[in-house]
Amino acid sequence: MEIGAVENHRFRESGSLVYPVYSRRSRGLSVGLNLFPDRKICSFDCPYCEVFPFRSKNNFSHETFEIELRQVLDQAKKQKDEVRDLCFSGNGEPANSPHFAAALNSAARLRDGIVPAADIVVITNGTGLLNDDVFDLLKNSAAPPVSLKIWLKLDAGTPSWYQAMNRSAVSFEKLIAKIRDFSRCAPFTIQTMVCAAEGKAPSHEEKKAWEDLVLDLAGGHNITNIHLYGKARPAPEDPLTEALPVSFLEERAASLRSRLADIPGISVPVEVFP
Repeated sequence: MEIGAVENHRFRESGSLVYPVYSRRSRGLSVGLNLFPDRKICSFDCPYCEVFPFRSKNNFSHETFEIELRQVLDQAKKQKDEVRDLCFSGNGEPANSPHFAAALNSAARLRDGIVPAADIVVITNGTGLLNDDVFDLLKNSAAPPVSLKIWLKLDAGTPSWYQAMNRSAVSFEKLIAKIRDFSRCAPFTIQTMVCAAEGKAPSHEEKKAWEDLVLDLAGGHNITNIHLYGKARPAPEDPLTEALPVSFLEERAASLRSRLADIPGISVPVEVFP
């Protein structure tokens, strides 16, 4: 890609606020938006997380964020590169950043003015939904004119696998209850990391519990897509988590598709990204 898109997200660890990256799930050029340029700040501690430990003196600046984003989008437009999306991800949980609302507003305004065909995406672990203000912001932003695409993490169907995969102090039951509430209010994509933890793949019981949970959420008719993705990048805790064969992911997807097909009125694409 002409504007220097990379295959990974390591630029964010150097303090970058905006970085072009080739995204397998976006299927092309994604402009990463990082609200944590100084260090990782996340309510999850996923052992597969690719963000390496770092500290920098680069505090978040809204003015710099706007300047960098405009420059990247202007360059992409000039070079006729198709920007698939502007994606809030970065070095932590974007929805929990105090700068998220203002940055989202700026991203939407610049998107509309420069690359109106691009989506705006937030990759979130869902813990922000426990805050009423964030819940309302995400719900309202999912509607036009922002039309925010919400990719919401759901790695586990049981508390034990949740702790193995996400290692969070946030209660699994409390989080799932809030995600269930949100599923009745706004559309979102379910994103699930499928990998081995401490040498063990998710069990049959875990798979069924996860499927039951997905089916429950899909009953609210707001689940737009389901992404099953594998571990594709190095993580600082390797080999604590390891990639599983593509066939394992495909079997998980086929099982879920079969169960979804048995529910009248529900049609949700299930995609695999090894």
